[in-house]
Amino acid sequence: MKRISFLAIILALALQALPAAGQDKLVVSIWGGSWRDLVADTAAKKFTQETGVAVDFITGGTIDRLNKAKLAKGSPESDVNFTTSHVGWLYANDDLYEPLDLSKVPNAANLVDEAKISPYHVGTWAYVYTIGYRPDLIKDVTFESWADLWKPEVKGKLAAPDFDPSHLVVVSAILSGADAASWQKGEERLKALKPSFKAFYTNDANSQQLIANGETPVQVILSMNAHYMAAQGVPIKLVIPKEGAVLGIDTIAIMKGSKHVDLAYKFINVMLDPAVQAEVANLKKGSPVVSNAKLDPEVAKLPGVFSTPEQWKREAIVIDHKLRAEKTAEWRKWFAENIMN
Repeated sequence: MKRISFLAIILALALQALPAAGQDKLVVSIWGGSWRDLVADTAAKKFTQETGVAVDFITGGTIDRLNKAKLAKGSPESDVNFTTSHVGWLYANDDLYEPLDLSKVPNAANLVDEAKISPYHVGTWAYVYTIGYRPDLIKDVTFESWADLWKPEVKGKLAAPDFDPSHLVVVSAILSGADAASWQKGEERLKALKPSFKAFYTNDANSQQLIANGETPVQVILSMNAHYMAAQGVPIKLVIPKEGAVLGIDTIAIMKGSKHVDLAYKFINVMLDPAVQAEVANLKKGSPVVSNAKLDPEVAKLPGVFSTPEQWKREAIVIDHKLRAEKTAEWRKWFAENIMN
């Protein structure tokens, strides 16, 4: 009789635990590969240690995940979403994000101004697209300004991303005395860059391959990729032009309709923890988005890693994120028709 009672108690306790186990899972949508691993090994690991809640990941391309989210509107398959700052505005404009109450994210008090993207999404780490080149392959040429890409010595040696021409569109506008909103004023200057191009890369791996094998010894390159290649022994030099480098910020948000909003807020707070931010910066060689992250001095001195307010102001070209979201399709179409063809 005592044995039966004891078993009944154990069974009752187990059944009580089942609902908690069922709900204690946070689903995060992010790119695959090293980005998924980055978050899994930093923020997700710490979040699970602190809450006991497991983190599952859904991975995919930027636009593929946006399209899936549109189809699942109101009943999202993920609770938390990572995407770029401007694509995050596309989510927000489609009413796919919850408005953020940053009073529930204590670490958000230390966000740098540049990471305060919208009422719906905030930055998680930053990087730049800038000029990277192989000084062993393109000699006697310096790159102190974006205008140096137009030098005759660069003819047939340049690569840039085919998926996002906004960097060169805006730089050409700036060099023409305009800005992103009046980008058309830079059209003729950008057309004049066409002879410089050798290739257009489709993703990070393609970019790395083209500069590693020397096919395109000059690139408009993601700073994180350049630092990775340098660590692999590729003699690549990254520069911040006098006009600044084009800032990119990846962001985090809570999906509208999430059933785990409280957990999502806890996850965002962990993502913005200064120790996590420093770890992300050390691993990816990007900029932390909170002012109280303590960086390794060797990382802090890398080009494109911002650790002071002065660096953010002086070295970053910030394209208005909402405008960039509105113009990206138009810029891609123009670039494909006038530069890539």
